Amino acid sequence: MTSAPRTTHHRRIRTARKPVIGALAVAGLLAGAWWASAGAATTAPNLAPTSTAVTLATGFPYLSAGYNGTREWTRTATAAAPNGTLRVAWPAADGVHVTPLTAAGARSGADTVVKGAKEVGGLVAHDDGFALLTRVADTNKWKETAAAIVRYTGGKQTFRTNLTGTASQDTAPLLDGQLTWNGTKYGAYFVVHGAGGFADGHYGDKMAYVSGKGAKSSGGWSWGCSHNEGIALHAETSGAFTSLCFDDWRSGLFVSTGIGAPDTAPVVQREQCWAGYCGGTFPGRTGDLVKSSTGRYVTAFASRGAASAKKNPADSSGRGWTVTPRTSTHQVALAFMKDRNSGPGKAVYLTSAVGTENVNVHVAPYGKDRLLVSWDSLKTTKCTSGTCTGTFTGTHFRLVDWTGKVQSADKVVTTRVTGDIAVLKDGTLTWAYAPVAPTYATPLTGASPTTKTLRIARLKP
Repeated sequence: MTSAPRTTHHRRIRTARKPVIGALAVAGLLAGAWWASAGAATTAPNLAPTSTAVTLATGFPYLSAGYNGTREWTRTATAAAPNGTLRVAWPAADGVHVTPLTAAGARSGADTVVKGAKEVGGLVAHDDGFALLTRVADTNKWKETAAAIVRYTGGKQTFRTNLTGTASQDTAPLLDGQLTWNGTKYGAYFVVHGAGGFADGHYGDKMAYVSGKGAKSSGGWSWGCSHNEGIALHAETSGAFTSLCFDDWRSGLFVSTGIGAPDTAPVVQREQCWAGYCGGTFPGRTGDLVKSSTGRYVTAFASRGAASAKKNPADSSGRGWTVTPRTSTHQVALAFMKDRNSGPGKAVYLTSAVGTENVNVHVAPYGKDRLLVSWDSLKTTKCTSGTCTGTFTGTHFRLVDWTGKVQSADKVVTTRVTGDIAVLKDGTLTWAYAPVAPTYATPLTGASPTTKTLRIARLKP
């Protein structure tokens, strides 16, 4: 079953309606209280990453304008190949660059430049190259780009498979996407714009599978979550890949595996999902979906909660929802799912200060049975139409277990997380970031500043 299309571009919605501010119901434990009770018998984990500098051949525009000009870190994607080597993808004026690195994070060769590519939508590293989900030039009624998976082997392009086009009556003016690989096929999940048919002019999302040789495979869907404002995807050895979406019509975060729309999907969390109010561009809201050895899942997201949630009586379909947010600022939330077909219990909140805005939320596996959660915090916040500006007060790292129970005090670090995190065979986490002082004090107007250096961070459990 598909959701009826929506007409408004989800990146251009603006509203003067102000959210309701209320007390946040905290389901998690605060780090300080737990750590104090542990006493001297507990050995504090070392949450200070090391990093290596990599010089770039051209400028990397490290900021992107999100809703209402909100400053977002331009996405980089770091991926580990089976042999332990790394690839980092980052956009530039001449295309998307993919930089080869050793397992230690040092440059091991010249960049491969995917000419004309417009966005890093996801990256898979192979021993002999990589696959990139990106946007490329296309001919269509909207004069917009097409989504494509581009595979390089030994430095040469071996296939480019377009995932939108005239035949499917869709385009991809932005991706907010994910690309995963299970050893046999790729799964790509991304935003689409209707260019004909029932969805003409509307926005939804698409899930597509492609073989290791570039052939389109069965499964997925052509039209899914309405105005998807945040995407997560996990490859499975068999069956549909597990996916999550933020949906503005149903107002919240949903499990969307194997279906064309979240009309009957398990609800992860109700949120006011007007553009900019939840979800958002990939770097700042969601995208991480971690699976445990026992088959459980966890995702982390920036949440304003729900003071109330009810069906919208003005929506004759019966599928629309209206959510009144609990806070004006976003708090750090975790949602745990026992399997890929079930909704979780109540979200576990790791922060609760209603005057503090929290952005750039990520989660990654940390050793056998713990999780690393990271986020940027802002104080002296001013919020308008779901987005906030404020003074940057640090990037936080915190460990939790698979119930959300805090396992460490917060560590404030200078190595921000600005995109995908790769996990090496020994459990080391590694990612790329621009070594610049962050500011969230004002919206981003005009072109992004650039840097010719990336730092490759490493954190070993």
